[in-house]
Amino acid sequence: MSTEFHSAPYSFDGIEFDGALAFTPGEPRPGVLVVHGWEGRSDAQDKVALRLASWGYNAFCVDLYGDGKRGSTPDECNALMTPLISNRPLLRERLLHTVSAVAAAPQIDASRIAAIGFCFGGLCMLDLARANAPLRAVASFHGMLTAPASLPPPARIDTKIIVFHGWDDPMAPPQDVVALATELSGARADWQLHAYGATLHAFMAEGLNAPERGLQYNARSARRAWAALQTHLSEAFAAP
Repeated sequence: MSTEFHSAPYSFDGIEFDGALAFTPGEPRPGVLVVHGWEGRSDAQDKVALRLASWGYNAFCVDLYGDGKRGSTPDECNALMTPLISNRPLLRERLLHTVSAVAAAPQIDASRIAAIGFCFGGLCMLDLARANAPLRAVASFHGMLTAPASLPPPARIDTKIIVFHGWDDPMAPPQDVVALATELSGARADWQLHAYGATLHAFMAEGLNAPERGLQYNARSARRAWAALQTHLSEAFAAP
């Protein structure tokens, strides 16, 4: 059967969110949430969801800003992201509600859900793992890595974690990488780190070329990350 792509709006705390679902009709399938970067819901996010659908999953495009908010300039994107970055309890609450909404969708096998995110969404992946959301796995692509100071650290993390990181990413310096490794090991998490040399922030964003701002697409690192993600998801969904 061919993949379908439908709008799938949801609401929380009086806010309407612009979700979308890429799925193959028929029996419920494992679901993968796709969380956007600082710009908000985007065409790039839809392309990722369709790629995941081609792998056999039903993929849900998450909207964390709601009410149709999108950023088209760095200043606009930062203004949208900052209220959530500076209020990690609110961000966690919004993320967990989204997971619940996706789990309730009839196209999704609620016992087999994972999530992936890019940049701001990469930070969201780690916060979902820290919250022990009911997810088999998360994948963080060039995300910010710092733990939320406003929330207690988990004693244990059960979600499988994979982190894709450009070693030259100015937004996540080496000390942040070491701190994350220490944190995840302390929580006895099943975690992996794939760090790519000569790779800047946003290395998965096709066509991006702004090295003076620390941002640049890297086709080689992106290809390796997609391949590792396939293995990560297949292992997570195959586990009992």
